[in-house]
Amino acid sequence: MYLRVPWKRGKKILLRAIKIVVFLVFLAAAGFGGMRLWSYFNSYESTDDAQIDGDIYPITSRIAGTILHMPVLDNELVKKGQLLTELDPRDLTMSVDLAKATLRESESQVAAARPNVPIASLATETSISNSGSDLENVRAQLAGAQKDRESALADVRTAEADLLKAQGDLTRYKQLVDKDEISRQQYDQAVATVRSLAAKVDAKRSTADADTHAIEAAQARLRQAMTTKAEAESNRPQQLALQNALVASRQATAGVQRTQLERAELTLSYAKIVSPVAGIVGKKSVAPGQEVAPGQQLMFVIPLENLWVTANFKETQLKKMRPGQRVTVHVDAYDREYEGTLDDFAGASGAKFSLLPPENATGNYVKVVQRVPVRIRLKPGQDPEHLLRPGMSVDPKVWLN
Repeated sequence: MYLRVPWKRGKKILLRAIKIVVFLVFLAAAGFGGMRLWSYFNSYESTDDAQIDGDIYPITSRIAGTILHMPVLDNELVKKGQLLTELDPRDLTMSVDLAKATLRESESQVAAARPNVPIASLATETSISNSGSDLENVRAQLAGAQKDRESALADVRTAEADLLKAQGDLTRYKQLVDKDEISRQQYDQAVATVRSLAAKVDAKRSTADADTHAIEAAQARLRQAMTTKAEAESNRPQQLALQNALVASRQATAGVQRTQLERAELTLSYAKIVSPVAGIVGKKSVAPGQEVAPGQQLMFVIPLENLWVTANFKETQLKKMRPGQRVTVHVDAYDREYEGTLDDFAGASGAKFSLLPPENATGNYVKVVQRVPVRIRLKPGQDPEHLLRPGMSVDPKVWLN
């Protein structure tokens, strides 16, 4: 009895010690686990206010027309450049044909006007050359007329001298015939000689007068020839400039017609509406036979290759977030995680981009934690089946370390 009591007491002490040790171990494990858990929760920032985002291309018509053919359906995958809608091109084709005909007419007018430039140049050179030749001929005629007049004046002087001598002889013959020293016949012959020489003087004077008139006429022709040559030389650059201006005008008209043809061909190309990117068709709102107007929305094309995540984090979560940090994105639809990278932050909070941004104009200000959109870029090659769609809800985790 005496020996068994200490053993029971020692057993109780041992059990108590074991319990203390177990408690301390559990406490240490709980503290270590709590620290690890605390460290884990502090190693990332997450939000459930996030979704898949991407570009959405509205497909519109640039011209008015009637839909002739629409070979795609809603939710159909299309390639870049694939035909989505075709408008009736008949009116546009007629406009192109008319523009081509007008351009050919303008080009023919240019071709007809272009040779007139060297022809006008040659014609003006010929005119200048002819006027120069006429001028030289008139100068030669003037010189000849002046020589003829000088010769005629000399003849007049000679005839006057002969007449003066004959008149002197007639005076002497008169005295002699009165004295009957010579015959009456000799006297009459002297009278006839005087009369003949007087007529000769008159004729020579008339010739001299005619030569004077010829000189005056030659001088008038000379002035006219000089004026003609000066006009030809003065008109030559103007005529060439006129022909060049005519060619330039017709070339400009042809350029306008060429531009109109290019515009008509461009408008014709708008009759075929193709996909700007590879993606999936959505919200198709028209059908064949329907009239469409310029700018009318026909459908959307959503590319599935370039998707990202837009996550609206609270402003209190942005303290340690930096571009380039690793992100895991959990997609609710497929219960699957995707890898990504924090790309950048929006320029303002989401409230500032709303239709009616909040304004503290009344003075009754209540501080509300704002959310800032954050873009998360998904790593390529994670969605080969194109399962992700813009608008899907996701839960991103941004790992801070």
